[in-house]
Amino acid sequence: MRLAIVSDIHGNLPALEAVAKDIARRGVDAVVNLGDSLSGPLLPLETAQFLMDQHWLHLAGNHERQILAEDGGQWSAADEFARTQLGAKEFVWISSLRPCVRYSPEVLLCHGTPRSDVEYFLETVERTHVRAATQREVDERLGAVAGELVVCGHTHVPRSIRASTGQLVVNPGSVGQQAYNDDDPHPHVIETGSPDARYAIVDRLDDKWISLLIAVPYAYQAMAKLALARERPDWAHALSSGRMS
Repeated sequence: MRLAIVSDIHGNLPALEAVAKDIARRGVDAVVNLGDSLSGPLLPLETAQFLMDQHWLHLAGNHERQILAEDGGQWSAADEFARTQLGAKEFVWISSLRPCVRYSPEVLLCHGTPRSDVEYFLETVERTHVRAATQREVDERLGAVAGELVVCGHTHVPRSIRASTGQLVVNPGSVGQQAYNDDDPHPHVIETGSPDARYAIVDRLDDKWISLLIAVPYAYQAMAKLALARERPDWAHALSSGRMS
């Protein structure tokens, strides 16, 4: 079994198209999208339409949940913009998605962790910085989940870690947003340091799962220009550099 894993596209259609082209070149059995696909100041409608045309398995991220919320207090500015762009068909599609899916007896898919779509799995936010999660933290967030492979998104950080049980936990990174800041649970910044789109391939070889974390270059300048036109210089800088200004 050879799976391509994408996540956190955030309406960045050119990045998604570059990743899809690279996936087709490498050859896989299936493609899985872990969610946070549309929210952002870029191309949410066009991205939704592209994804709806693919024979991929799609999950909901926390931003899909927020986009669907009737309470505007749950929307970020990125969610609110996406809501203004999407039509009835796209809302129906989003409503059909789940944040955690058992793909097979061996493989669990989730956006955040198996218990929450907003929990960081392989990173921990301290008051002063973000660090890689410890073995104990990974084990605790994994809980009693069965299966040899767990894939997650949400943090935008490409990382592959084995739990003390030997289970492989893989985050493919973000297709479309290589840096962001957040205030929960403490103010922090996530940066990959490069504008390249990220995804992963996981492969079962000799009865063991292995992971390949991949960075794909794409023409990010157009999306940075679009973000500026939509008065999001923070996004423009992140798209251009993989860093927060």
